[in-house]
Amino acid sequence: MKKNAIITVTVICVAIAALIIFSKLTSRKTVQNNFAEARKGIFEITVANAGELVAERSIDIKGPELGQRSDRGGGRQGGDSRGGRGNDMRFMDFKIQDIVPEGTVVKEGDYIAQLDKTNYDNTLKDELESLKTQQASLEMKILDTAVVLTNLRDEIKNQRYQVEEAVINLEQSKYEPPATIRQAETNLNRQQRALEQNIKNYELIRAKTFAEINHEKMHLDRQERLVSDLQEFLAKFTVIAPSPGMVIYKKDRNGNKRKIGSSVNPFDRIIATLPDLSTMISKVYVNEIEVSKVMPGQKVIVTIDAFPQKSYTGNVISVGNIGEQLPNSDAKMFEVQIRIDGSDQDLRPAMTTWNKIILKTIADAVYIPLECVQAGADSIPFVYKKNKTKQIVELGEQDEKNVIVKRGLEPGANIFIIPPEDHENFRLVGENLIPGKKE
Repeated sequence: MKKNAIITVTVICVAIAALIIFSKLTSRKTVQNNFAEARKGIFEITVANAGELVAERSIDIKGPELGQRSDRGGGRQGGDSRGGRGNDMRFMDFKIQDIVPEGTVVKEGDYIAQLDKTNYDNTLKDELESLKTQQASLEMKILDTAVVLTNLRDEIKNQRYQVEEAVINLEQSKYEPPATIRQAETNLNRQQRALEQNIKNYELIRAKTFAEINHEKMHLDRQERLVSDLQEFLAKFTVIAPSPGMVIYKKDRNGNKRKIGSSVNPFDRIIATLPDLSTMISKVYVNEIEVSKVMPGQKVIVTIDAFPQKSYTGNVISVGNIGEQLPNSDAKMFEVQIRIDGSDQDLRPAMTTWNKIILKTIADAVYIPLECVQAGADSIPFVYKKNKTKQIVELGEQDEKNVIVKRGLEPGANIFIIPPEDHENFRLVGENLIPGKKE
């Protein structure tokens, strides 16, 4: 029993000692956390915002272009069916039936996507039927023309025989009475006029039928070109890579990526892009209050959410002139593009970035955290120092965390982050820094 009592007392003593040590350490840590130190060094005025990586240069992967060959060879002249259908087709959207996963690395000529061509397949069927009809019509026209012209040539040949008979009759009637001779001459003239009329009629019908055949051929040529164009057009519904690269889905105006089931407007045919990853841009939006401070050429520090241990340098290359109303933002935002220096194979489009645009750099500045600065009803700024003084300060420029102290503090001074409980007992110093007071 006595041994157990000794052990219990020992444990209690050790526990009490541990609590005392822990309390002192915690108290010391709390005291340390209540203070900040005035620092001296390079002070940067910055604008910081999140952004997104995009490639500075990229090749667009596009769907087929509607009507891209419709003007070839006069196919749009007149009011033929081709022109009408071409105009109707221009306003039809494409639907993505299949597409390779985003991030797929492809070579030139590799498969990228398949577009739904159901509507255009039906159009091609109709045009093929029309082509067959026109081909049959032309063949029938040529056969009919051959028959008609053959008959006309036979009539001309028979009429020539009639003229020859009339000539013979006239020669044989030279010893006949004048009336008989006159009758033979009249018959010859009539037969010759009939021959001339047959020849003229033949030439007119021949010219007319040839013109009709040429007209039919012209329509047939147009129809053949239309069918050929449609076949080429439909062949491009299987989209292939125009060059090697990594497939990145195209975003529409609403910021949604085009994927399987998405519609593609014929006026914006881009399905995906193949970015050049050697030069990357961080695209940032800066609000209308701060954008006037941002200018091309300013240095930027860029970090990537995916690689927090890395940081990159860059420069502002462009500042938007027109503000945009972005979702979840009341202020107008202006697009700022930042080119990242060098290249890194780890960087990929659509990665989230954090961009610190350096507006101004001040050397040898004394600065403190913003939360250390207090102000009374007179709006005169001051800080509470560890030496129990209430120090009036003259402030300069600030960033999102710190502010420059022009006068009133020396580097290394310890100041309270939050007002101390007994701050009423602190002695006021630095009254000479109040505007209007003489030093």
